[in-house]
Amino acid sequence: MNATTNVSRATSGSAPIGMVAAVSIGVGGMVGAGIFSILGVVAHAAGNAMWLAFAIGGVVALLSTYSYAKLGATFPSAGGAVHFLVKGFGDGVLAGGLNLFMWAGYIISLALYATAFGGYAATFVTTAPSPVLLKSLAIAAVVLLTLVNALGPGLMGRWETVIVAVKLAILVLFAAVGLWFIRPGYLSPELWPETSSVLFGAGVLFIGYEGFGLVTNAAADMRDPRRLLPRALYTSVLLVIALYLAVSLTVTGNLSDFEIERTKDYALAEAAKPFLGQFGFRLIAIAALFSTASAINATLFGAANVCYMIARDGGLPAGLSRTEWRGATGGLVLTAALVLAVMLSFDLSGIAMMGSAAFLLIYTAVNAGHLKVLKATGASAVLVWLSLLSCLAMLAVLCVYIQQEQPRALAALVVIAAASFAAEWAYRRWTGRTISEAA
Repeated sequence: MNATTNVSRATSGSAPIGMVAAVSIGVGGMVGAGIFSILGVVAHAAGNAMWLAFAIGGVVALLSTYSYAKLGATFPSAGGAVHFLVKGFGDGVLAGGLNLFMWAGYIISLALYATAFGGYAATFVTTAPSPVLLKSLAIAAVVLLTLVNALGPGLMGRWETVIVAVKLAILVLFAAVGLWFIRPGYLSPELWPETSSVLFGAGVLFIGYEGFGLVTNAAADMRDPRRLLPRALYTSVLLVIALYLAVSLTVTGNLSDFEIERTKDYALAEAAKPFLGQFGFRLIAIAALFSTASAINATLFGAANVCYMIARDGGLPAGLSRTEWRGATGGLVLTAALVLAVMLSFDLSGIAMMGSAAFLLIYTAVNAGHLKVLKATGASAVLVWLSLLSCLAMLAVLCVYIQQEQPRALAALVVIAAASFAAEWAYRRWTGRTISEAA
């Protein structure tokens, strides 16, 4: 019995993940971040050309989708990118360090989503929420959705499908109605910022697209991953690109640059007021709750499998690959605990930029590793190179912006990366464990 079967049986016990659930995992992992958690940051950089930034980010994501689809269909695994990195770079500190860094990226993303959930949930309780209330609501979301994941991926998929359906219905309503009320003057190219600002916005929002990679983490629980995985990946990314374009056009077409800047923390809800009033504001707040909850749900599923695979293959203590309760592996429990620690310890105002930069680096590395296994995947070298170079270019642009806006965040990102590789090297030296390429 191979390890893929082991993780599937260890984490399931229910029906395999189908097309709808797989697409829901991808959409849930993307939309929660891109629209609600970082919309204000993107608008600050790209202004009324925000929709163009989302389009550029979508092209970069779509190129990487091709690479992930080929890798996932050839090497289906519960570890997704973890497995791809080992296949590409083999047993070494490079693959192990990148895997640890990716896990840290998921933890940062989860903390961001949970904090956003707490902020939106608090608006239904009081107009002046206390820090304790905000943190309590965020913690409750992480704990509840950790329990959902522990009950098995089949249940997780069904829960995710319901959340995504409600969220998409609200956002589609917002965009469909809002597009009729846009003011063309607000979208005039004459008001666009400099090209560099649009590119900065595209870099910042990449964390809103990175969630598509989570679909590959569900491959071990799919009945036919070679056929289903590519379809689910392309479907989820194309749906999200279309949704982002429609929503960003609605926001920039209904609010001036000044209004977007003034309401950057809740610009999406504010954009609903001109045509839906206070009802629209509340409706979007509800959508925000569903979106951030589904992002936590989907990312927990993927991050737990990342931790499981790293531990099983030698990069973390073997105890983290054991099942502690129902489908809750040690990796799921540790991931949730670290998310709580990050939320309680840090201000995440600059962490969204760190999250985007972290995943751009990981996606660059996955594409670089893919070049080493092209014969096995049958992928086009030209498209994989385009994917690699686009991620690398976007990473360079984003690092310039982070240095300008949040220099301490860039320093923290460098420290996290260095710590990931140092921890990998030290753990290997002390234990003698190696990564298994036969994962």
